[in-house]
Amino acid sequence: MPRPHSAAIIEDAWHRQVAGIMRRRGWGTRVLAHTGYGSVDRVRVLGRVLMTRRPYAPAAADARATWLELRTADNERRGWRFFFATPASGEPVTVTVGEREVRTRVDRSGILDLTITDHDLEPGWHHLHISSPRAADTTAAVFIVDPQETFGIVSDIDDTIITTTMPRPMIAAYNTFFRHEGTRRAVPGMATMYRELLREHPNAPIIYVSTGAWNAVPPLTRFLRRAGYPLGPMLMTDWGPTNTGWFRSGQDHKRACLHRLVRELPEVRWVLIGDDGQHDPSIYGEFAEQRPDRVRAIGIRVLSATEQLLSHFTPIATDAYEQHVGVTLPICHAADGYTMLEQMRQALGIAPPERNDA
Repeated sequence: MPRPHSAAIIEDAWHRQVAGIMRRRGWGTRVLAHTGYGSVDRVRVLGRVLMTRRPYAPAAADARATWLELRTADNERRGWRFFFATPASGEPVTVTVGEREVRTRVDRSGILDLTITDHDLEPGWHHLHISSPRAADTTAAVFIVDPQETFGIVSDIDDTIITTTMPRPMIAAYNTFFRHEGTRRAVPGMATMYRELLREHPNAPIIYVSTGAWNAVPPLTRFLRRAGYPLGPMLMTDWGPTNTGWFRSGQDHKRACLHRLVRELPEVRWVLIGDDGQHDPSIYGEFAEQRPDRVRAIGIRVLSATEQLLSHFTPIATDAYEQHVGVTLPICHAADGYTMLEQMRQALGIAPPERNDA
């Protein structure tokens, strides 16, 4: 194994020092269970273990928990609390699937990302028991995709389902550290479009892929529920130093997620939804060119000139996907979800709902 980057070594030493002080003061750990997914062959369990003064098992671990339970669990915290949390690096964790117990340890950032094979879970929603020696037990919601299901949605988050109207270098800091999560605004019509697409395929998965940090999963989960979005796994990144450098590549993260989903759910053909404010058009176009058999359509939310300017200081070309996939793949682009839904219905051959004028 290559020697870790110096930044990662410094960060790990700092976390060990802080965690040691917390343990000596009687702190325990808290398991934040995120929504996972899988097939009948394997299931991916996601979560994070953090140091905490009062260990407890939050209701937010249940992907179908009520809004009242989610609000009680974390009381609509501002995001800075999550970003200043100390990870319990290397903490042992046990995941129970039926009668089977699988033991592992979280990584240097406290992240649990465990793939379990040979399970006996049927298609649909399940809850897996998670325990850790210094934490209260909790459960993780996982969605097992039916092997006969061939439809799925991959969605970006920022500028695709959540509107942002600040210069991009300031967006994460402001929305994460200062802004009350209840004030974040959904992109008009996107939740409606997702619900309509999934109404045609009620057993299909929806997976949110973002360059945002794992720390943001709890408030984002509450945002999805408030805004009426279908809940599903969030595949995020770990901000900060890595074993190879100071920062991770967001583009590489999205590419890796798409290719992993193809390997894990080989029967699913995906509808890829993003926006033209970052690199979604080129990433989706590149992926569709490499795996045209796994992509049904691409949907790109077109940012207004003002949104482009505020987010990136300059307009960005919106035809990057066409450089890759030409006209052989349905490509929908619209400023909101209502308009994109009409385009998606035509692209996917979905009839509009019958009107009852009686």
